[in-house]
Amino acid sequence: MKKVIFLDRDGVINKEVGDYVYHLDSFIINPGLESALRYWAQKGYSFSVITNQGGISKHRYTKEHVYKINVFLYDWFAKRNLDLLSISFCPHHNSIEACICRKPDSLMLEKLIARYNVSINDSFLIGDSLRDIEAAEKVGLKGIKIVANTNLNTLISL
Repeated sequence: MKKVIFLDRDGVINKEVGDYVYHLDSFIINPGLESALRYWAQKGYSFSVITNQGGISKHRYTKEHVYKINVFLYDWFAKRNLDLLSISFCPHHNSIEACICRKPDSLMLEKLIARYNVSINDSFLIGDSLRDIEAAEKVGLKGIKIVANTNLNTLISL
C-alpha cells in the first residue's frame, strides 16, 4: 500500500493571496515546500494535490486556467524527482450547485485512495481550512491544519 501526503493547493503549496489564484504570474510556491517534500519523499511518501476551484463555477476563471497551473505543478514536482500521483480539483461552488467532490465532502479523496491503494493509517492531509480537515476525517485520514502560507518544514518534527 502507498503512503501519500494529500496537499491542499492555495495556502499550502502556493501563496494564498485572499482571492483566487489562477494565473501563473500570481502562483508563488511557499517557502520551505521543496525541502519539506524532499524530506517526506525520503520517508517513502508520494504526493497528491486536492483543491477546490469554485471560481470556475462562479465564472471568475476557466478550467483551462487550472490546467495551466497543473501542468506547471507536474513539471515542478518532476524536476525535483518528487512522486506527484495526481492533481484533483472540484470546479463547483456550494453557493451555485451541490456536489460531493468539493471539500469538506470527500469524493476526491475516496477516488484517490481507491485508485492508488493508499494506506489510510500511513497517510495524511495538509490543509489550511477546516473543510480540508473535515474531508480527511470523513475517510479516516489524519488531517493537519496549518495557517495559510506556513513553511511546511515546521511540520517535520510531528
